[in-house]
Amino acid sequence: MLIKFFKFALILLFYQSPLYSKSKTLNDFNSHHLSNYFSGIVAYENSDNSQALKFFKSSKSLIKQHDSYLENYVYTLVLEGKVQQAVSEIKHNLTKDNSNFFEIHLILALDSLKRKNYKKSKEHLQRSYKFINNDRLSLIIAETLEKYLYVFKENKISKEKNKFGNFSFINEVFQRCYLNDKNTKVYFENLLNSQNDEDYSRYIFFYLNYLLENDGYEEAKNITDNLNYLNSSLLISQGKKWIEDQKSEEFKKIFSCRKSTDIVSEFFFLVSNLYTSQNNFEKSNFYLNISYYLNPEFKFNLSLLAENYYLNKDYTKTLKILESFNKKDEFYYWFKLKKEAQIISKKQNKDKSLDFINLNFKEIKNPSIKIIFDIANFNKNAKKYKEAIKYYDQIISKIDINSQLYAEILYRRGGSYERLGDYVSSDKDLLKSLEVNPDDAYVLNYLAYSWLEREYKIDLSLQMLEKAYAKKSNDPYIIDSIGWAYYLINDFEKAENFLKRAVELMPEDPIVNDHYGDILWKLDRKIQARYFWENVLNLEETEDKMKKVIKGKLIEGLGNS
Repeated sequence: MLIKFFKFALILLFYQSPLYSKSKTLNDFNSHHLSNYFSGIVAYENSDNSQALKFFKSSKSLIKQHDSYLENYVYTLVLEGKVQQAVSEIKHNLTKDNSNFFEIHLILALDSLKRKNYKKSKEHLQRSYKFINNDRLSLIIAETLEKYLYVFKENKISKEKNKFGNFSFINEVFQRCYLNDKNTKVYFENLLNSQNDEDYSRYIFFYLNYLLENDGYEEAKNITDNLNYLNSSLLISQGKKWIEDQKSEEFKKIFSCRKSTDIVSEFFFLVSNLYTSQNNFEKSNFYLNISYYLNPEFKFNLSLLAENYYLNKDYTKTLKILESFNKKDEFYYWFKLKKEAQIISKKQNKDKSLDFINLNFKEIKNPSIKIIFDIANFNKNAKKYKEAIKYYDQIISKIDINSQLYAEILYRRGGSYERLGDYVSSDKDLLKSLEVNPDDAYVLNYLAYSWLEREYKIDLSLQMLEKAYAKKSNDPYIIDSIGWAYYLINDFEKAENFLKRAVELMPEDPIVNDHYGDILWKLDRKIQARYFWENVLNLEETEDKMKKVIKGKLIEGLGNS
């Protein structure tokens, strides 16, 4: 029966799907190879690319017989990081019938670009347009790459501009950098000073690279001196560290905007990021491997690949990618350790994860403030508040007392003190944080809620929460806090309006459910109140102490609990 079903599935696959409509009849195929090919497709659809590749290789005799085989095989090779092998397979097996997809011509165009045969590259790219099929991002890729090829071949910027907003502007910055255009510096500065909501801080790294290639070390150092590790990305932090350690040659080892493959590699990294932002991790990984193929020296970009694998819960591949980072590059090595700790937490438990990260942290000589900040937060999140406070103390001693970062560290340390029940130290830190930044909604919320829990300064707490709510009206924690404040002043109807929203936004939060149950009880809606209290007992994050209190409420009601 199973064999009959398997044959029937194969018949459906090859005769009913338009994708396979050009295939030969089923009888023309070797059944073993056909079975392997089918298994490869199933593995591919399940995002198991390693297994898919094994099946495709074992059914390779179909490569010129079945039109879609080449597409599936090439795509899987690229996802496995075997781009050069994909190029070879395309060149040896390309036919008129199996070349009807965009990526195959794009890969051939990039192969020609690597060999600086820009004319041939453009020919391949022109063929790709027929297979874009209304995919806007594919169109952007083709048209942008065409502009790059024009620059490389003609040594000038095309007068015909792409109309893809700042995406096009970013690429023009790199094109001018490639040409060493006199206005390159101005273009970089305009990009970095853009006033829209996009984050262009990544391009600080490439601006530093450009300055260093043009004997602008002092200017580059002035820029990094004004950067802070705590609010800088991994890439920027690593660049800042290189300049501080007078290792500016490290920039040139991994990137030069005078190399065509390097700047096109950065373009495809940008494309990969766009797909990640859409949660299309497969496409993101495809273009990230293309990017790495063009510039394998820029291994830091693999951090995005590691993140993608981690988000897809493919921890084996995540760990494999993380092997690329070593102690020589401090910040990416720390990224590796953090990601490994997260995997240990997922596969084993949080205690072993914390032990791992703390042990490895102690082996780092002179850790930067960014790494100390991370280890403090690791311990705080693990409820090791005394350890966290020790690290926050180190950071506070090293930063400007008037900075936003100073206020942030005080907030985190104050929260740690509050969890330990040291309310004097907690209030001191949180109030001092508000002196630096009086409008921080989260600090206002934390301090006010802490006071509410102690039934201390309730009226002032409510004022602070109203201020926080005015700034963050959709934050469920702030909504819960202000609702609870109204509960404490016996305005139950207003409290119910807020807590109902909080439960809708955070249905799995035990405190919010408990608060809502209390308010419903006060409004004499006791059956509903018990429903939410019972829900608290079933929530994963409910602590044993709270469960005991909830059980008391369910037996005796609110007044006697």
